[in-house]
Amino acid sequence: MAEKLSSISKYLTLWILLAMAGGIVLGAVYPEIADILDTYRIEQVSLPIAIGLIWMMYPPLAGVKYEELSKMRAQKKAMSVSIIQNWVIGPVLMFSLAWIFLPDLPHYRIGLIIIGLARCIAMVLVWNQLASGDNDLAAVLVALNSVFQVALYSVLAYVFVTVLSSWIGGASAGAVVDISIYQVAKAVFIYLGIPFIGGMVTRFVLVKRRGKEWYDDIFMRKLGPTALIGLIFTIIVMFSLKGEIIVNLPWHVFRIAVPLLVYFILMFGISFIMSHRLGFTYEESTTLAFTAASNNFELAIAVAIAVFGIGSGEAFAAVVGPLIEVPVMLGLVHVARKLSMVWFDKDGLPVGRKSSTG
Repeated sequence: MAEKLSSISKYLTLWILLAMAGGIVLGAVYPEIADILDTYRIEQVSLPIAIGLIWMMYPPLAGVKYEELSKMRAQKKAMSVSIIQNWVIGPVLMFSLAWIFLPDLPHYRIGLIIIGLARCIAMVLVWNQLASGDNDLAAVLVALNSVFQVALYSVLAYVFVTVLSSWIGGASAGAVVDISIYQVAKAVFIYLGIPFIGGMVTRFVLVKRRGKEWYDDIFMRKLGPTALIGLIFTIIVMFSLKGEIIVNLPWHVFRIAVPLLVYFILMFGISFIMSHRLGFTYEESTTLAFTAASNNFELAIAVAIAVFGIGSGEAFAAVVGPLIEVPVMLGLVHVARKLSMVWFDKDGLPVGRKSSTG
């Protein structure tokens, strides 16, 4: 088992590309798979996707040193920067790109805006881990994003989709996104709360019984890599759900993909440079950048389906989101590792700058 997991880690890029291709081929050749998978759901929650995401997130969250999170109080600066990146820069950038690239396609445009408002609480843990970011800080930031998501998502959806869109494109350009705080909270609990609680209980129980050394050096070395299996499973399921549409509507996918590609690259670049110039270490800069550049596609898809319907353009745009995000984020993992050798010294401190003290 250990050899198989190490092979997945070593050739992750190849496995993800194969998973994407396999999912698309499966959905295109056997389109009934989408209906079969869609039958396994509770309200708007797809159980196959939920299982994959929980499986993917549980190992990184089980590895967080919760007993030491009180030290994160010194990270007030990082948390403040993350709030600005996630809840000011991110939504405004996606809103702007949606209008620049899709002025003639309102349904897709609204779908992108919905994605921009859903800040990441899931896959960022995997990307951050692959790029050797600060896992404890990542756990704190996704928890922070969760709180802000529950409190602000409904309000921001009204501001960006209904008010600002109608100001730019007239009354017909705006749409009402009727999503309650309860619906957002439910999605956050399923995709973050369950693996968070599971990871926390696992750590406290096993550390108490077997000791911290056994837990970190033996148990986590076996559990940690299984997150990548969960990631690959999730990718296959997501791509198979829309495989037929992706093959039949490549131009539509391309129109949606371009602003998403620009968004992910710009958001990562802006956040990484911003964090580096503020004096954060490589681990902290990487965590801040991936947290800001990623999006909570589970919530975006759930909102789009609940408000506009599963066959809507908004839902289609929301589904295309992770199809672009996954390979781009994987590429940015390699970019982050390259930057670690250029912008940071061997201790992870920014070259020529004082480290942030939080």
